[in-house]
Amino acid sequence: MSILLTPDGLEHHRRGEAAPLLTMEWSQFLELRMRAAYRQWHTTPFAGFAGAFAPGADMGRDGCSLQGIRRHPYDLWSARYTHHQNPYKAGHVIVLKALFDELTEAKALHRLGDPEWLSTTVAKLSTYTSWSAPKGNRFTKETLENVGV
Repeated sequence: MSILLTPDGLEHHRRGEAAPLLTMEWSQFLELRMRAAYRQWHTTPFAGFAGAFAPGADMGRDGCSLQGIRRHPYDLWSARYTHHQNPYKAGHVIVLKALFDELTEAKALHRLGDPEWLSTTVAKLSTYTSWSAPKGNRFTKETLENVGV
């Protein structure tokens, strides 16, 4: 499963199929949050047991997913994506989650669909390597202020 960010919104795709399973416009979201497991095995159903030993880690079947609240009708929405075969670095997961949080707060989720803006922003955010979530959140907020959010 994959999620494609387009200028109009999100497309949820099944591997090998050109047509999206679901399309959502950016304007439909009141809130959109990212969940990203550090390693592929964290997304297995049994990883939930390990979650007790790693508080705050995204594990289990929804370990790699987007989750949000849609408007009209107001309901919860989620879409899973397939974890890349390589592990994600902790600093990258921290700033990725913070990116979605900050864009939700700024009501600027549509910026995720701008390839040029997203490329520039991700290049700046990818320099963050610390395990500190508070520092990563501040770094993301400062980066977004510098790129015009």
